[in-house]
Order: sequence, then C-alpha cells, then structure tokens
Amino acid sequence: MSNYREPRVFLVGAGPGHPGLLTLRAVECLSQADLVLYDRLVSPRLLDYAPTTAERICVTELAEHHVERCPHVNQTLLEAARQGKRVVRLKGGDPLVFGRGGEEAEMLRAAGIAYEIVPGVTAGLAAGAYAGIPLTHRLHASAVAFVTGHENTDKHESALDWSLLARFPGTLVIYMGMSRLRHIVEDLIKHGKKVDTPAAVVHLASTGGQRTVEAPLADLPAAAQKAGLKSPAVILVGEVVGLRGELAWFEQRPLFGKSVLVTRPKHQAGDLASRLDQLGAMVHLLPAIEIRDPPDWGPVDRALERLGSFQWLVFTSVNGVHAFVRRLRKTGRDLRALGAIRLAAIGPATADALRSYYLEPDLVPEEYRSESLAEALTSQVRGQRVLLARADRGRDLLRDELAKMAEVTQVVFYSQADVLQPGSESLACLSRGEIDHVLLTSSNIARAFAAALDPKDREMIQAGRVQLVSISPVTSAAMLEVDLPVAAEAKEYTSAGVVEALVKLATGN
Repeated sequence: MSNYREPRVFLVGAGPGHPGLLTLRAVECLSQADLVLYDRLVSPRLLDYAPTTAERICVTELAEHHVERCPHVNQTLLEAARQGKRVVRLKGGDPLVFGRGGEEAEMLRAAGIAYEIVPGVTAGLAAGAYAGIPLTHRLHASAVAFVTGHENTDKHESALDWSLLARFPGTLVIYMGMSRLRHIVEDLIKHGKKVDTPAAVVHLASTGGQRTVEAPLADLPAAAQKAGLKSPAVILVGEVVGLRGELAWFEQRPLFGKSVLVTRPKHQAGDLASRLDQLGAMVHLLPAIEIRDPPDWGPVDRALERLGSFQWLVFTSVNGVHAFVRRLRKTGRDLRALGAIRLAAIGPATADALRSYYLEPDLVPEEYRSESLAEALTSQVRGQRVLLARADRGRDLLRDELAKMAEVTQVVFYSQADVLQPGSESLACLSRGEIDHVLLTSSNIARAFAAALDPKDREMIQAGRVQLVSISPVTSAAMLEVDLPVAAEAKEYTSAGVVEALVKLATGN
C-alpha cells in the first residue's frame, strides 16, 4: 500500500526578481494556496497568482530581525498546515540554494507534514545570464562553484577553504558577500588568486534595477563602493567575466533602469507590465480605478431579455465584453442568445476579447476612438436598434451620434471606482522621486490619478521630473484640463501604442 500523502506545504522558488522567471509549477502551487508566506524581496506581482481569498504574509511581519524570524516562520508553517491549509512558502531564488529550504524541509519532516519542493531560478544563474557573463565556457571555465559569503555565525570555524577556492579552475559565484567583499577579495588574493582576475558585482539581477560593476579582482571592493552597490548582489569571479563586454544584452534594452508606473486596473495590467519587463523597465503597479458590478443589474437584465430585438451590439472596452458575457451566463443564457446580432468593437483589444469567446466582430474602426467608431457605424445602423454596452463613466458622444440615425439603448454593464486616495502611502513612490514615467491608458484612469495627487506630486509632473504618457488625445485632454502636461501620446490608441510612445520618449528617438 502506498505511503503517499498529499502535500500541505510547498517550498517554492520565486526566482531572482523578474516576474517572468517564475516556473509553471510555482504558478500552479500559488493558484491553489490558502496561505502564501513570502520573503521580503519577492516581487509583489507574483502574489497575484494566488486566489484573492488567500492570506498573504511577508516574513518581516512575523519578526523584524533575521535571527528571530526563523522560529516564527516555522511555527506559522506548522500551524497553517495542521489546520488543513495549503501553504506556499515563497522564497527568493531557489529554496535549496542558500535559501534555508533544507532546514524548513527538515522541520516539516520531523513534524510529519507532507511537503513538496519546487525549484526556482537562483540569483547566481540570473546574475550571469542578465549581465552577459556565461558561468561556464569551453575556452574559459569548465566548472562553477556557488559559495556563501555569509556563513552561520554559530559555526566554530568556517567550512570554506579559501585556499582551495582561490585555485578553483572555474567561476566563483558568491552569494550574500557584499558586507564582506573586501575580506573575500583579500582572502582570495592571499591564497593565490591573481589580482587582475576579471570580477563583477551584479545588483538586483534580472530586474530593471540591475546594476553591474566590473573590475580586476583587487579593485572590485573600491569599484563597488564608488558605485554605491549594496545587497542584494552576487559576486562573480573568473575569466568568463571578461566576456561581458561582447555578450551583455539586458542593460541595453530601451527602458532599462526606467521606473514606470502602470495605473490600469490590476486584472488588466499583466500584459502591459510584462511588455515593460521585457524592455528592461522597473514596473510599479498602482491601479487608479477598480472595475465593479453596476449598482443596479435591472437595466442590464431587461436589455438581455430582449436581446433578439437588437440588430447591433456595440462594445467600447474589453471590460464591457467580459461583463456582458458574465451576466449573460448568470441569467441562464449563453452565446446562442446573440442570434444574428452584429458586433462592433472600438479597437483591437476589445475585438480580441470578443474572439476569446469565439465571437468575430463585424466592425472595428481604423482609428480606435469613439469618433471613428461612430463614423464607421453611421452607414450600417440607420433605422436599426443598437445596444451600446458601456461603463458608468465616459463620454456620450457615441450614443449621441448613433441616435441621429438609429434607436440606441445605452446600458451600464460595469462601474469604475476610484481607488487612489490623496496622500495615500501607495503614491509614496512618486513623492520620493522613484518614478520616471506614468502610463495613463484611459481618460477615467487619468482623472482618478490626477485627483489623488498632492501638491508636491503635481509640481514634480509640471517640472518634468515625472513624465506622463497618454494612450490617446482624449486622455491627454483630461490631463491638460487639470494643468498637467503630457510628455508623449500614443499614435495608435492601444497598449502597444502607449509602450511605443514611452520608448520613443525615453530613448529620444
């Protein structure tokens, strides 16, 4: 008979910092979690893979000081598992590479709690890859050693043989060594490592905040200090570091090192954030509005009851499409209720939302705005009945224009609520000067963002220290109404268009 028991605790590697380096298995574990216990340096965006009902606890909330934290972490894991919860212990990098995962697994084993270990991309691998330093190379290094620069202080003597490491015929990858960098370098040189051995420090590897300093080994401490590099960082020592000049790639991305604030609702920000990640940006998610159900479903339900009486169904947003389909199903109907109704979408994103339900739009205007949609529909809807599915906010231009030649029923399928508050802690990153650019992807988002700014924030934008990038002329106009300058505007009114405008602004092209 099998002794297999379903795991209750998952020791999961979160990777080095880039959200895209999380493994598929890690995503699966997070999606089923009741509790996520995560390290301080784990990207907050990874927590969005967990259900909204899951409890999220950062280990710093359990105990501020590292030496006191481990018992609190262990106790929290045990208590939650014994209550029948599925617990994800989300650890930076890989759980078993200088991540105390082995100690936590021993504790769980001793307590009789089943667990699973999910590997992650460790910081050393990311530092090499994202700095353009191959850790092994046929001509330069046939071996790599992962070394801790910060051993357990309870040990009577070091387990590291620096004389052996100095002679190691390959690449040294040293973790947690920044506070002892000068001593590490002195030990290596004292035991025979050449003073001119190529070496580097990589700070915040794989993120837009990555910084890399190269120097001959003897000069590395001074170079790192001059650059102001601190932990978290990885130290690389070996001939392969000399290849960085020809292999570096990430730091050449057009948005590398730029801090970009994304103000879209959280459920819509993922694709945009991922695109910015790939371009090298440091992405901050700060939703300005939240999508909610309408205050009254009555008008929606009445429109759905007579859906067959309309010849056209017009959508002006992705949210409208999803809200329509959700309510259709909620009221016991499905897509067959659409019958022969023709569908119009304001732009490609809205069209793709329809296609996700196997619905092909009959009309998408060449320009993605209300004026163009109204013009494209003019010759199509004369004398017909049109259902316009929209939000509770927005211009009435489309309804007014179509009403000149058709019978238009405008129905609110979803609401938008401002979630940024003036002076809120969530805007502190802007006040501290940590943001270079803010992306505004609708006029409603722009107004909500502007309303939450304090005088200092407004002054920074007006002075150009923070630059606004708008998705459309309508969005830009909303900012100009409140005396906030727009530094760049998308030519194509899509997420891709606003990113393109940002890249041109940031690179000066």
